[in-house]
Amino acid sequence: MEKEKSDESRQVIEVFDKNVIDSSPKNVVYLHGFGSSGQSGTVQHLRKILPQFNVLAPDIPVSPFDALPFLKDYCEKYHPDLIIGTSMGAMYAMQMHDYKRICVNPALRMSELTDILKPGTFMYFQPTQNGETHFTITEETIQQFREMEEHMFDGVNDNNRQWCWGFFGDEDTTVNCCKEFEQYFAPNVQTFHGGHRMNNRTLDQVILPFVKKMLDE
Repeated sequence: MEKEKSDESRQVIEVFDKNVIDSSPKNVVYLHGFGSSGQSGTVQHLRKILPQFNVLAPDIPVSPFDALPFLKDYCEKYHPDLIIGTSMGAMYAMQMHDYKRICVNPALRMSELTDILKPGTFMYFQPTQNGETHFTITEETIQQFREMEEHMFDGVNDNNRQWCWGFFGDEDTTVNCCKEFEQYFAPNVQTFHGGHRMNNRTLDQVILPFVKKMLDE
């Protein structure tokens, strides 16, 4: 069963080989939030403010049982110098232990967000790269998130915790995972003035200076 999932993940990666890789020596991978895609406005803005880097943004599979192996294979393929994730994407970024990562308002308990993660078919905020416009959540999907959440800190150790940073909006009313994140990654925790969704102002004034600092180290 695990081999089948790994094979599926590798097939999904091929969809994203259309990403253009220029001659820049550094790759930045952005992991989007729930219901979004790698074609979001955030991705476009990141490419605008980080023209000296390759900003890559995969469409994350809906199922966490597919998403985690896919993202690990994706990172192994592109060797990101930095991963930036928001919300659900930040939760996944946190688990990419071999890389520097910035987690903005990580949604560490997706299964408990019953107003967001619920059975049904929903529209992506932006179509995926292969043109998909809708995705489906089932009870099995929610159960997969519960099972994943039981083990999402298993790979944290003294060596990799120092390269994981959490940024938390002081007006975030969607998730509240700062204290849980601090248990594993303190003192690498910062707050900023803002809500849950990362807007361009937060990118420009909060995340960009930190990105440049991390990539210069």
